[in-house]
Amino acid sequence: MKRAGQKVVAGTEAPGTSQTSKKQKTNLYGSGFGESDLCTSMDWGSLPHHVILRVFQFLTLVDRARASSVCRRWNEVFHIPDLWRRFEFELSQPATSYLKSTHPDLIQQIIKRHADHLQYVSFKVDSSTESAEAACDILSQLVNCSIKTLGLISTAKPSFMNVSKAHFASALTVVFVNSKSLSSIKIDDTPLDDPSLKVLVANNSDTLKLLKMSSCPHVSPAGILCVADQCHGLKELALNYYILSDELLLALSSEKHVDLEHLRIDVVSENPGQVQFHTIKKQSWDALVKHSPKVNIVMYFFLYEDEFDAFFREETPVTHLYFGRAVSKAMLGRIGMNCPRLIELVVCANGLQPLDDELIQIAERCKNLTAMGLGECEVTCRGFIEFVKMCGGRLTQLSIMEEVLIPDSDYSLDRLHLEVSKHLGRMWFPDMMPTW
Repeated sequence: MKRAGQKVVAGTEAPGTSQTSKKQKTNLYGSGFGESDLCTSMDWGSLPHHVILRVFQFLTLVDRARASSVCRRWNEVFHIPDLWRRFEFELSQPATSYLKSTHPDLIQQIIKRHADHLQYVSFKVDSSTESAEAACDILSQLVNCSIKTLGLISTAKPSFMNVSKAHFASALTVVFVNSKSLSSIKIDDTPLDDPSLKVLVANNSDTLKLLKMSSCPHVSPAGILCVADQCHGLKELALNYYILSDELLLALSSEKHVDLEHLRIDVVSENPGQVQFHTIKKQSWDALVKHSPKVNIVMYFFLYEDEFDAFFREETPVTHLYFGRAVSKAMLGRIGMNCPRLIELVVCANGLQPLDDELIQIAERCKNLTAMGLGECEVTCRGFIEFVKMCGGRLTQLSIMEEVLIPDSDYSLDRLHLEVSKHLGRMWFPDMMPTW
Protein backbone atom coordinates (compact mmCIF):
# COMPACT_ATOMS: atom_id res chain seq x y z
CA MET A 1 0.00 0.00 0.00
CA LYS A 2 2.82 2.38 0.83
CA ARG A 3 4.59 1.79 -2.50
CA ALA A 4 1.33 2.19 -4.36
CA GLY A 5 0.77 5.53 -2.67
CA GLN A 6 4.27 6.64 -3.62
CA LYS A 7 3.66 5.73 -7.25
CA VAL A 8 0.60 7.98 -7.31
CA VAL A 9 2.61 10.89 -5.90
CA ALA A 10 5.42 10.28 -8.36
CA GLY A 11 2.93 10.39 -11.19
CA THR A 12 1.66 13.84 -10.20
CA GLU A 13 4.85 15.63 -9.09
CA ALA A 14 7.93 16.64 -11.03
CA PRO A 15 10.98 14.41 -10.51
CA GLY A 16 13.17 15.43 -7.63
CA THR A 17 10.43 17.26 -5.72
CA SER A 18 11.11 16.87 -2.00
CA GLN A 19 8.50 16.27 0.67
CA THR A 20 9.40 19.68 2.17
CA SER A 21 8.81 21.57 -1.06
CA LYS A 22 5.52 19.73 -1.57
CA LYS A 23 4.41 20.79 1.91
CA GLN A 24 5.41 24.40 1.22
CA LYS A 25 3.51 24.37 -2.07
CA THR A 26 0.40 23.02 -0.38
CA ASN A 27 0.58 25.64 2.36
CA LEU A 28 1.11 28.42 -0.16
CA TYR A 29 -2.34 27.87 -1.63
CA GLY A 30 -4.04 27.28 1.70
CA SER A 31 -4.98 23.61 1.22
CA GLY A 32 -3.98 21.38 4.10
CA PHE A 33 -2.86 24.37 6.19
CA GLY A 34 -3.41 22.77 9.58
CA GLU A 35 -3.13 24.29 13.01
CA SER A 36 0.08 22.40 13.78
CA ASP A 37 1.69 23.67 10.57
CA LEU A 38 0.71 27.22 11.48
CA CYS A 39 2.18 27.05 14.95
CA THR A 40 5.49 25.54 13.81
CA SER A 41 5.98 27.82 10.78
CA MET A 42 5.35 31.18 12.48
CA ASP A 43 6.23 32.77 15.80
CA TRP A 44 3.12 34.88 16.45
CA GLY A 45 4.77 36.56 19.40
CA SER A 46 7.43 38.09 17.14
CA LEU A 47 4.97 40.01 14.93
CA PRO A 48 5.54 43.79 14.90
CA HIS A 49 3.34 45.84 17.22
CA HIS A 50 1.61 47.63 14.35
CA VAL A 51 0.63 44.31 12.71
CA ILE A 52 -0.84 42.92 15.95
CA LEU A 53 -2.63 46.22 16.52
CA ARG A 54 -4.19 45.99 13.06
CA VAL A 55 -5.35 42.43 13.78
CA PHE A 56 -6.88 43.51 17.10
CA GLN A 57 -8.84 46.29 15.39
CA PHE A 58 -10.76 43.66 13.39
CA LEU A 59 -11.64 41.52 16.42
CA THR A 60 -14.70 41.74 18.58
CA LEU A 61 -14.08 42.88 22.12
CA VAL A 62 -14.41 39.35 23.53
CA ASP A 63 -11.99 37.87 20.97
CA ARG A 64 -9.61 40.76 21.50
CA ALA A 65 -9.55 40.08 25.25
CA ARG A 66 -8.90 36.38 24.61
CA ALA A 67 -6.14 37.17 22.13
CA SER A 68 -4.42 39.35 24.73
CA SER A 69 -3.62 36.21 26.72
CA VAL A 70 -1.59 34.62 23.90
CA CYS A 71 1.66 36.11 25.13
CA ARG A 72 3.15 39.12 26.87
CA ARG A 73 3.68 40.97 23.59
CA TRP A 74 0.04 40.61 22.61
CA ASN A 75 -1.05 41.76 26.04
CA GLU A 76 1.10 44.87 25.62
CA VAL A 77 -0.62 45.65 22.32
CA PHE A 78 -4.01 45.07 23.97
CA HIS A 79 -3.32 48.15 26.12
CA ILE A 80 -1.93 50.43 23.40
CA PRO A 81 -3.88 53.74 23.63
CA ASP A 82 -4.78 53.72 19.91
CA LEU A 83 -6.89 50.63 20.51
CA TRP A 84 -9.04 52.39 23.11
CA ARG A 85 -9.82 55.69 21.43
CA ARG A 86 -13.11 54.29 20.07
CA PHE A 87 -15.25 52.16 22.35
CA GLU A 88 -18.90 51.15 22.67
CA PHE A 89 -20.12 50.05 26.09
CA GLU A 90 -22.93 47.50 25.78
CA LEU A 91 -25.02 47.26 28.93
CA SER A 92 -27.90 44.83 29.34
CA GLN A 93 -29.71 42.49 31.68
CA PRO A 94 -28.97 38.97 30.34
CA ALA A 95 -32.41 37.63 31.24
CA THR A 96 -34.28 40.20 29.14
CA SER A 97 -31.91 41.32 26.38
CA TYR A 98 -30.22 40.00 23.26
CA LEU A 99 -27.21 42.32 23.73
CA LYS A 100 -23.90 40.85 24.82
CA SER A 101 -23.08 43.02 27.77
CA THR A 102 -19.56 44.36 28.25
CA HIS A 103 -18.06 42.42 31.17
CA PRO A 104 -17.94 44.46 34.43
CA ASP A 105 -14.29 43.53 35.03
CA LEU A 106 -13.35 44.85 31.61
CA ILE A 107 -15.28 48.07 32.25
CA GLN A 108 -13.32 48.67 35.43
CA GLN A 109 -10.06 47.91 33.63
CA ILE A 110 -10.95 50.45 30.93
CA ILE A 111 -11.83 53.11 33.49
CA LYS A 112 -8.63 52.45 35.42
CA ARG A 113 -6.18 52.21 32.52
CA HIS A 114 -7.80 53.86 29.49
CA ALA A 115 -10.21 56.58 30.59
CA ASP A 116 -7.78 59.25 29.41
CA HIS A 117 -7.49 57.50 26.00
CA LEU A 118 -11.21 57.35 25.22
CA GLN A 119 -12.24 59.80 22.50
CA TYR A 120 -15.15 58.28 20.55
CA VAL A 121 -17.53 56.73 23.06
CA SER A 122 -21.07 55.38 22.84
CA PHE A 123 -23.31 53.55 25.26
CA LYS A 124 -25.77 51.00 23.91
CA VAL A 125 -28.32 49.95 26.53
CA ASP A 126 -31.38 47.72 26.51
CA SER A 127 -34.81 48.71 27.80
CA SER A 128 -34.05 48.16 31.49
CA THR A 129 -33.57 51.02 33.93
CA GLU A 130 -30.67 49.13 35.52
CA SER A 131 -28.68 49.26 32.29
CA ALA A 132 -29.25 53.00 31.87
CA GLU A 133 -28.22 53.62 35.47
CA ALA A 134 -25.07 51.54 34.91
CA ALA A 135 -24.25 53.75 31.93
CA CYS A 136 -24.62 56.85 34.13
CA ASP A 137 -22.33 55.28 36.74
CA ILE A 138 -19.63 54.75 34.10
CA LEU A 139 -20.01 58.31 32.81
CA SER A 140 -19.54 59.59 36.36
CA GLN A 141 -16.13 57.90 36.53
CA LEU A 142 -14.72 59.43 33.33
CA VAL A 143 -13.08 62.31 35.15
CA ASN A 144 -9.80 62.14 33.19
CA CYS A 145 -11.39 61.80 29.77
CA SER A 146 -10.90 63.88 26.64
CA ILE A 147 -13.98 62.63 24.78
CA LYS A 148 -14.70 64.08 21.34
CA THR A 149 -17.91 62.22 20.46
CA LEU A 150 -20.55 60.86 22.83
CA GLY A 151 -23.60 58.77 21.98
CA LEU A 152 -26.31 57.37 24.25
CA ILE A 153 -28.39 54.74 22.47
CA SER A 154 -31.45 52.89 23.78
CA THR A 155 -32.03 49.80 21.65
CA ALA A 156 -35.68 49.45 22.69
CA LYS A 157 -37.86 51.83 24.67
CA PRO A 158 -35.90 54.86 25.96
CA SER A 159 -34.55 53.49 29.24
CA PHE A 160 -32.56 56.67 30.01
CA MET A 161 -35.90 58.40 30.58
CA ASN A 162 -36.43 56.15 33.61
CA VAL A 163 -33.26 57.39 35.31
CA SER A 164 -33.70 60.28 37.74
CA LYS A 165 -32.99 63.62 36.13
CA ALA A 166 -30.51 64.50 38.89
CA HIS A 167 -28.52 61.26 38.40
CA PHE A 168 -28.42 61.66 34.63
CA ALA A 169 -27.47 65.34 34.73
CA SER A 170 -24.73 64.70 37.29
CA ALA A 171 -23.17 61.95 35.16
CA LEU A 172 -23.35 63.96 31.96
CA THR A 173 -21.89 67.03 33.64
CA VAL A 174 -18.74 65.06 34.52
CA VAL A 175 -18.09 64.48 30.81
CA PHE A 176 -19.06 68.01 29.79
CA VAL A 177 -16.75 69.59 32.36
CA ASN A 178 -13.73 67.33 31.89
CA SER A 179 -13.68 66.77 28.13
CA LYS A 180 -13.47 70.39 26.90
CA SER A 181 -13.20 69.09 23.32
CA LEU A 182 -16.62 67.59 22.56
CA SER A 183 -17.48 67.93 18.89
CA SER A 184 -20.39 65.49 18.45
CA ILE A 185 -23.20 64.57 20.87
CA LYS A 186 -26.12 62.22 20.14
CA ILE A 187 -28.40 61.87 23.15
CA ASP A 188 -31.96 61.17 22.02
CA ASP A 189 -34.70 60.22 24.50
CA THR A 190 -32.95 61.35 27.66
CA PRO A 191 -33.72 63.62 30.64
CA LEU A 192 -31.18 66.19 29.42
CA ASP A 193 -32.11 69.65 30.73
CA ASP A 194 -31.24 73.33 30.26
CA PRO A 195 -28.67 73.54 33.13
CA SER A 196 -26.77 70.60 31.59
CA LEU A 197 -26.69 72.39 28.23
CA LYS A 198 -25.28 75.49 29.91
CA VAL A 199 -22.46 73.37 31.36
CA LEU A 200 -21.85 71.90 27.90
CA VAL A 201 -21.64 75.36 26.35
CA ALA A 202 -19.40 76.74 29.09
CA ASN A 203 -16.79 74.04 28.51
CA ASN A 204 -17.11 73.04 24.82
CA SER A 205 -18.43 76.06 22.93
CA ASP A 206 -15.37 76.25 20.66
CA THR A 207 -15.44 72.59 19.60
CA LEU A 208 -19.11 71.52 19.37
CA LYS A 209 -20.12 70.84 15.74
CA LEU A 210 -23.00 68.34 15.99
CA LEU A 211 -25.83 68.17 18.52
CA LYS A 212 -28.58 65.56 18.13
CA MET A 213 -31.08 65.66 20.98
CA SER A 214 -34.55 64.74 19.78
CA SER A 215 -37.15 63.73 22.39
CA CYS A 216 -35.53 65.48 25.34
CA PRO A 217 -38.64 66.92 27.05
CA HIS A 218 -36.74 68.82 29.77
CA VAL A 219 -34.93 71.00 27.23
CA SER A 220 -36.68 74.29 26.49
CA PRO A 221 -36.35 76.67 23.53
CA ALA A 222 -34.23 78.88 25.80
CA GLY A 223 -31.81 76.01 26.45
CA ILE A 224 -31.16 75.28 22.78
CA LEU A 225 -30.99 79.00 22.04
CA CYS A 226 -28.12 79.21 24.53
CA VAL A 227 -26.27 76.59 22.48
CA ALA A 228 -26.87 78.42 19.19
CA ASP A 229 -25.82 81.74 20.71
CA GLN A 230 -22.49 80.44 22.03
CA CYS A 231 -21.47 77.49 19.83
CA HIS A 232 -20.62 79.33 16.63
CA GLY A 233 -19.03 76.25 15.05
CA LEU A 234 -22.26 74.20 15.16
CA LYS A 235 -22.81 72.61 11.73
CA GLU A 236 -25.45 69.95 12.40
CA LEU A 237 -28.46 70.12 14.70
CA ALA A 238 -31.35 67.70 15.34
CA LEU A 239 -34.23 68.58 17.64
CA ASN A 240 -37.98 68.38 18.18
CA TYR A 241 -40.19 70.98 16.57
CA TYR A 242 -41.39 72.35 19.92
CA ILE A 243 -37.84 73.65 20.55
CA LEU A 244 -37.61 75.34 17.13
CA SER A 245 -38.19 79.08 17.23
CA ASP A 246 -37.68 82.23 15.20
CA GLU A 247 -35.02 83.31 17.70
CA LEU A 248 -33.13 80.04 17.22
CA LEU A 249 -33.06 80.36 13.43
CA LEU A 250 -31.87 83.95 13.68
CA ALA A 251 -29.12 82.93 16.12
CA LEU A 252 -27.96 80.26 13.65
CA SER A 253 -27.93 82.98 10.99
CA SER A 254 -25.71 85.47 12.83
CA GLU A 255 -22.48 86.68 11.28
CA LYS A 256 -20.44 84.87 13.94
CA HIS A 257 -22.00 81.50 13.15
CA VAL A 258 -20.53 79.12 10.57
CA ASP A 259 -22.74 77.86 7.76
CA LEU A 260 -25.20 75.30 9.09
CA GLU A 261 -25.05 72.12 7.00
CA HIS A 262 -27.87 69.97 8.38
CA LEU A 263 -30.98 70.79 10.41
CA ARG A 264 -33.26 67.88 11.31
CA ILE A 265 -36.66 68.56 12.85
CA ASP A 266 -38.93 65.84 14.27
CA VAL A 267 -42.59 66.89 14.36
CA VAL A 268 -44.28 64.44 16.70
CA SER A 269 -47.68 64.52 18.37
CA GLU A 270 -47.44 63.12 21.89
CA ASN A 271 -51.16 63.65 22.59
CA PRO A 272 -53.11 63.11 19.36
CA GLY A 273 -55.57 65.89 18.66
CA GLN A 274 -54.43 67.99 21.61
CA VAL A 275 -51.28 69.61 20.24
CA GLN A 276 -51.35 73.03 18.60
CA PHE A 277 -48.10 73.67 16.77
CA HIS A 278 -46.64 77.13 16.52
CA THR A 279 -45.71 78.73 13.19
CA ILE A 280 -42.19 79.78 12.16
CA LYS A 281 -42.06 83.08 10.27
CA LYS A 282 -40.94 83.13 6.66
CA GLN A 283 -38.42 85.89 7.48
CA SER A 284 -36.66 83.55 9.93
CA TRP A 285 -36.38 80.75 7.36
CA ASP A 286 -35.16 83.26 4.77
CA ALA A 287 -32.45 84.51 7.13
CA LEU A 288 -31.17 80.96 7.70
CA VAL A 289 -31.00 80.13 3.98
CA LYS A 290 -29.37 83.46 3.15
CA HIS A 291 -26.67 82.75 5.74
CA SER A 292 -26.35 79.02 4.92
CA PRO A 293 -27.52 78.59 1.31
CA LYS A 294 -26.57 74.90 1.11
CA VAL A 295 -28.24 73.83 4.36
CA ASN A 296 -30.30 70.63 4.29
CA ILE A 297 -33.52 71.07 6.27
CA VAL A 298 -35.02 67.68 7.03
CA MET A 299 -38.47 67.28 8.59
CA TYR A 300 -40.00 64.04 9.87
CA PHE A 301 -43.76 64.21 10.48
CA PHE A 302 -45.66 61.81 12.73
CA LEU A 303 -48.98 63.65 12.96
CA TYR A 304 -52.64 63.07 12.28
CA GLU A 305 -54.35 64.90 9.42
CA ASP A 306 -56.03 67.51 11.63
CA GLU A 307 -52.70 68.57 13.16
CA PHE A 308 -50.99 69.95 10.03
CA ASP A 309 -52.63 73.35 10.02
CA ALA A 310 -49.53 75.32 11.08
CA PHE A 311 -47.24 73.95 8.35
CA PHE A 312 -46.37 75.06 4.80
CA ARG A 313 -48.86 77.90 4.58
CA GLU A 314 -45.93 80.10 3.52
CA GLU A 315 -42.78 79.32 1.57
CA THR A 316 -40.60 76.97 3.63
CA PRO A 317 -37.03 76.01 2.59
CA VAL A 318 -37.35 72.34 3.58
CA THR A 319 -35.24 69.96 1.45
CA HIS A 320 -36.26 66.51 2.73
CA LEU A 321 -39.79 65.58 3.85
CA TYR A 322 -40.90 62.29 5.42
CA PHE A 323 -44.50 61.62 6.42
CA GLY A 324 -44.83 58.60 8.70
CA ARG A 325 -48.62 58.77 8.88
CA ALA A 326 -51.44 59.73 6.55
CA VAL A 327 -51.21 63.16 4.96
CA SER A 328 -54.06 64.85 3.11
CA LYS A 329 -54.28 65.94 -0.54
CA ALA A 330 -54.54 69.53 0.65
CA MET A 331 -51.28 69.23 2.58
CA LEU A 332 -49.47 67.80 -0.44
CA GLY A 333 -50.88 70.66 -2.50
CA ARG A 334 -49.33 73.14 -0.06
CA ILE A 335 -45.99 71.38 -0.38
CA GLY A 336 -46.14 71.78 -4.15
CA MET A 337 -46.86 75.48 -3.75
CA ASN A 338 -44.47 76.41 -0.91
CA CYS A 339 -41.44 74.07 -0.89
CA PRO A 340 -39.27 75.09 -3.89
CA ARG A 341 -36.06 73.64 -2.37
CA LEU A 342 -37.54 70.15 -1.94
CA ILE A 343 -35.10 67.34 -2.87
CA GLU A 344 -36.76 64.25 -1.40
CA LEU A 345 -40.37 63.40 -0.52
CA VAL A 346 -41.61 60.21 1.14
CA VAL A 347 -45.32 59.71 1.82
CA CYS A 348 -46.09 56.50 3.70
CA ALA A 349 -49.88 56.86 3.52
CA ASN A 350 -52.72 58.93 2.09
CA GLY A 351 -56.46 58.51 1.67
CA LEU A 352 -58.06 56.76 -1.30
CA GLN A 353 -58.04 59.85 -3.52
CA PRO A 354 -55.67 59.93 -6.54
CA LEU A 355 -52.76 62.36 -6.07
CA ASP A 356 -52.24 63.13 -9.78
CA ASP A 357 -52.70 66.91 -9.56
CA GLU A 358 -50.57 67.22 -6.42
CA LEU A 359 -47.65 65.24 -7.89
CA ILE A 360 -47.74 67.22 -11.13
CA GLN A 361 -47.69 70.49 -9.16
CA ILE A 362 -44.72 69.22 -7.13
CA ALA A 363 -42.92 68.29 -10.36
CA GLU A 364 -43.60 71.75 -11.81
CA ARG A 365 -42.47 73.83 -8.84
CA CYS A 366 -39.90 71.65 -7.03
CA LYS A 367 -37.09 71.81 -9.59
CA ASN A 368 -34.57 70.14 -7.25
CA LEU A 369 -36.66 67.02 -6.59
CA THR A 370 -34.52 63.91 -7.12
CA ALA A 371 -36.13 61.29 -4.85
CA MET A 372 -39.73 60.20 -4.34
CA GLY A 373 -41.35 57.40 -2.33
CA LEU A 374 -45.07 56.57 -2.11
CA GLY A 375 -46.63 53.92 0.11
CA GLU A 376 -50.34 53.52 0.79
CA CYS A 377 -51.49 56.12 -1.75
CA GLU A 378 -53.23 56.15 -5.13
CA VAL A 379 -52.01 57.60 -8.44
CA THR A 380 -53.36 56.86 -11.91
CA CYS A 381 -50.86 55.44 -14.38
CA ARG A 382 -51.46 58.41 -16.68
CA GLY A 383 -50.83 60.92 -13.85
CA PHE A 384 -47.71 59.08 -12.70
CA ILE A 385 -46.18 59.03 -16.19
CA GLU A 386 -46.90 62.76 -16.53
CA PHE A 387 -45.09 63.33 -13.23
CA VAL A 388 -42.07 61.31 -14.40
CA LYS A 389 -41.98 63.14 -17.75
CA MET A 390 -41.81 66.49 -16.00
CA CYS A 391 -39.07 65.39 -13.60
CA GLY A 392 -37.08 63.67 -16.33
CA GLY A 393 -33.76 62.01 -15.61
CA ARG A 394 -33.13 63.96 -12.42
CA LEU A 395 -35.11 61.37 -10.41
CA THR A 396 -32.29 59.25 -9.02
CA GLN A 397 -34.59 57.41 -6.58
CA LEU A 398 -38.18 56.45 -7.37
CA SER A 399 -39.73 53.97 -4.95
CA ILE A 400 -43.42 53.42 -5.69
CA MET A 401 -45.46 50.51 -4.34
CA GLU A 402 -47.21 48.53 -7.08
CA GLU A 403 -50.53 48.91 -5.23
CA VAL A 404 -50.26 52.70 -5.57
CA LEU A 405 -50.66 52.67 -9.35
CA ILE A 406 -54.17 52.56 -10.83
CA PRO A 407 -54.31 51.20 -14.41
CA ASP A 408 -56.40 53.25 -16.85
CA SER A 409 -57.52 53.02 -20.47
CA ASP A 410 -54.16 54.27 -21.77
CA TYR A 411 -51.65 52.44 -19.57
CA SER A 412 -51.43 48.99 -18.04
CA LEU A 413 -48.80 48.21 -15.43
CA ASP A 414 -46.72 46.36 -18.05
CA ARG A 415 -46.70 49.33 -20.40
CA LEU A 416 -46.17 51.74 -17.52
CA HIS A 417 -42.80 50.34 -16.46
CA LEU A 418 -41.52 50.59 -20.06
CA GLU A 419 -42.72 54.18 -20.39
CA VAL A 420 -41.26 55.23 -17.03
CA SER A 421 -37.96 53.49 -17.82
CA LYS A 422 -37.74 55.46 -21.07
CA HIS A 423 -38.12 58.82 -19.33
CA LEU A 424 -35.75 57.92 -16.47
CA GLY A 425 -33.10 56.61 -18.82
CA ARG A 426 -32.80 53.35 -16.88
CA MET A 427 -34.80 50.21 -16.21
CA TRP A 428 -37.49 50.77 -13.59
CA PHE A 429 -40.15 48.59 -11.96
CA PRO A 430 -42.63 49.37 -9.17
CA ASP A 431 -41.66 48.01 -5.74
CA MET A 432 -43.22 45.02 -4.04
CA MET A 433 -42.33 46.47 -0.64
CA PRO A 434 -41.05 49.87 0.58
CA THR A 435 -37.31 50.48 0.20
CA TRP A 436 -37.09 53.71 2.18
